[in-house]
Parts: sequence; C-alpha cells; structure tokens
Amino acid sequence: MKPLIALHAVGVRFGRVQALAACSLNVAAGERVALIGGNGSGKSTLLRVINGLIQPDSGQVVCEPQARQAMVFQHPHMLRLSTLHNVALGPWLAGVPWAQAKGHAGAALARVGLQQEAQRLASKLSGGQQQRAALARAWALKPDVLLLDEPTASLDPHAKREVEALIGEFAAQGMTLVFASHHLGQVKRLATRVVFLERGRILADLPVAEFFDGSRLPAISAAADLFLKGELA
Repeated sequence: MKPLIALHAVGVRFGRVQALAACSLNVAAGERVALIGGNGSGKSTLLRVINGLIQPDSGQVVCEPQARQAMVFQHPHMLRLSTLHNVALGPWLAGVPWAQAKGHAGAALARVGLQQEAQRLASKLSGGQQQRAALARAWALKPDVLLLDEPTASLDPHAKREVEALIGEFAAQGMTLVFASHHLGQVKRLATRVVFLERGRILADLPVAEFFDGSRLPAISAAADLFLKGELA
C-alpha cells in the first residue's frame, strides 16, 4: 500500500545544530505513530517537516496530495476572536463559504464538548479548553492525517484525560495520527507504532507491543533501551 507520508533521508540543520539527520519514515493510512525521545531529539522538527512548516535541507518528503493534514501544537495560538470564529477560520480559508464554515465550527465545538463556549473569547478559555478548541479547529478541516506535538504536556490530569480521550476517538474513526509525546502511558494507549529519536536520528521503529516489551531494544538501540528504562533523560 502506498504510504500517506514518506520521508527519505531527510536532514534539517539550524545553524550549527543538526536537528534531523538522514531520517527515513513511512506512515500508512490508519496508523497511529508515536514519536518519542528526549528534549531536542527532533520530534517537533519532524512533525513540522511532515506538515510543510519546515523545508528540509536534504532528502525528500512525499505526502499523498489528496490526504488532508491538520496540526495541533503544544501551546495552540488563539486569535482575539470568539471560540466559534477561531474554529471557523480554517474551513473558510480553505474555501468554504463563511456561513457554512461557522456551521462546521459549531459541529466541531459540539464534538469536543465546547458548544457552550462558542461565543466566549478563545483567549479566555482554560488551558484544557484551548487544547480542545485546537482539536476542534483541526477536526473542522476533516483531516486524513492529524499531527500532534505534545498535545497534553502542559495540562492538568483531568484536562489531559479529556484531550487524550478525544484523540483516541478520532483515531477510532480511522484518522491517521503522528504525535510526539513524553508520556509513555499515553503512547501505550494511543499508538500502534513507536519511533524513537535521539539527536535527530531515528534509532528504533517498532510496533508498540514490541517496543514496550523491550526484549529487542538492546540489539536495536542502546539509547532507546535506556530511555524505556528511565535511565536516559
């Protein structure tokens, strides 16, 4: 099956820092791929390369042109507009008439349990509500691929559970996920596959059960083995 996303020996450099080095990765429709690794390992850069926000210095990125993408950031930016209008802007910018875009936004807010906050300024929402609004903004675009960069990292436990449950529901509907997370429990619950990065390189790429079993990791990557054991920051 032709992958939705294919990276071939992708490299990204920021000045003297090699953020990604010869990264190759294929993602098929319906997969839920977790990117894990320490701070600065290249997870966020890899997501931004897939989304086209960063152009690689070397290698090639091929995304299925008919597959729509949406990305949710760890700290989503909310415009100084109502929550409804924050969500409606995406479909409108994609060419949907404004009245119809607002209808899509209303349905998306209902989907994430924020219909009562539709007319409230999005910047006044709590952190958990803003993250749910960001998921609604992504869902309103009807994406085939959802990219998430640490979507629950800064949330309290209750908000974290709510956001994770929504992501799980989207995945259950067949949406392809590629997400970065430091939360290994979350990775176990949401992912079908784990990609471990260290210093911009992909060192391990395994089905989730095989990764957390750990028996193959010492032979594949000592760094991934240490990370799973909690001995690598």
